[in-house]
Amino acid sequence: MLGKRIRLERIMDRKSGRTVIIPMDHGTTVGPIKGLLDIKKAINDVVEGGANAILMHKGIVNAGHRGGGKDVGLIVHLSASTIMSPDPDSKSIVCSIKEAIRLGADAVSVHVNLGAAGESNMLRDLGKTADECQGWGMPLLAMMYTRGKKISNEYDVKHVKHAARVGAELGADIVKVNYTGSPKTFREVVKGCPVPVVIAGGEKVETEKELLEMIQGCVSAGGAGVSIGRNVFQSNDPAGIVKTIGKIVHGGCSLDKVLKDLK
Repeated sequence: MLGKRIRLERIMDRKSGRTVIIPMDHGTTVGPIKGLLDIKKAINDVVEGGANAILMHKGIVNAGHRGGGKDVGLIVHLSASTIMSPDPDSKSIVCSIKEAIRLGADAVSVHVNLGAAGESNMLRDLGKTADECQGWGMPLLAMMYTRGKKISNEYDVKHVKHAARVGAELGADIVKVNYTGSPKTFREVVKGCPVPVVIAGGEKVETEKELLEMIQGCVSAGGAGVSIGRNVFQSNDPAGIVKTIGKIVHGGCSLDKVLKDLK
């Protein structure tokens, strides 16, 4: 579809075929955390660093999206829950694709927690959203996590590769999953998923080296880039860390080189 391809090119680099997405949807889940108090500054910082796209809920688009400077792709997140819920892992659809289009979205995203009590509802929502996206020519990013009583380790490759495949099977154009800890295991995830796979940043890491090692591992295994929030917008230098991430994701720079440049 021409419309979908045009929109995808706004969030994925045409030359590298990869992307650096900065999600900023955390305010709904956990509240106004550090790094997102001034949403306009947060967006400006990551855009200046070269991010391909930002991801946020509909209300924050009006509060903080671009009014000048460099452009950036916009992914509107359609699902939500809060930590106050009896079951925070059960996500509900809170925005329609029509709303996202009115806001100027280049893509939309849906969050699914496989293994959670509300898995069946979230899968239903993902499938329905994928169908609607196809009709509108709208790219769909599926955030696929494994969380629940049957999941002993959400980073286990057997769970992660299954989650990635589910996202693709139900119609996502890009799938976001946890990194499995090594290029060897993550290669299994990429191999089993017919659409581009990006990795989540997860909890705030202790060092930038740890973050960059993970990103390098993803790219070397065939991953399509990153969707990293807290480890960017809570950094002491968000623009700088985005620029460094871009050197690995788009520039093919080695870990040794980017670490040397940081010194």
